[in-house]
Amino acid sequence: MTGVGKSTALAALTGADAGVRVLPDRREVTDAVMILPLAGAPVRDREERFRLTAAYREAHPGGMAQALGSLIADTAHWGEAPVFDGLRGLDEVRYAAQAFPAWRFVALGAPDLVRVRRLLGRADTFDQVQGGSGGALREELAALKGVEAVFTPAELDDLAALPAQGFAPADVLAKVKIVVSERRNYDPAAAEAFLRTLPSARALVLDTVALDPAGVAAAVRAWAGGEA
Repeated sequence: MTGVGKSTALAALTGADAGVRVLPDRREVTDAVMILPLAGAPVRDREERFRLTAAYREAHPGGMAQALGSLIADTAHWGEAPVFDGLRGLDEVRYAAQAFPAWRFVALGAPDLVRVRRLLGRADTFDQVQGGSGGALREELAALKGVEAVFTPAELDDLAALPAQGFAPADVLAKVKIVVSERRNYDPAAAEAFLRTLPSARALVLDTVALDPAGVAAAVRAWAGGEA
């Protein structure tokens, strides 16, 4: 999911091993296979992208796994074991595991509050949604569709207090909206639970709060080499 530390961990992994080749990422595959055919033009707003990708999944229940599996990679360039970032949710992970038995999976997780803080810190221009009305932040957070399924009232209080730490209220609202929107479409807990049913050689689940990027990279290297 967004903000769990995938890009940072991947940079640590590829920096330590020049032989790791990384395929075009989820955004690029989404644009090429899902967004452009449906919208006819690039789409930046995250809410609209979620709507379009949901429409794609209605026709292709495997979602990103199905989109990725429909493409061809030249192994002379990408090698025999390239890395892809990444799959989300139970449907994508289960489809990939069942349709592509050679694929192996690393799941990175972090609490939703941590994800919001990381999104606020990374200043990624891709993280765009339509802004709020400018009212009280706590009220706007509580009014987000589906927010009660993601954050408790106490957690919303903590999020509403973030401007006191130097974050703009509009930025806090936008990042929370991204996290809530993702959770409406993907359930990371269900995906992790499924991955834990696979043989340990096929799936590794890591907590990016307990492990820093170097620790994630080391754990992945050990597992990929058969040491885990």
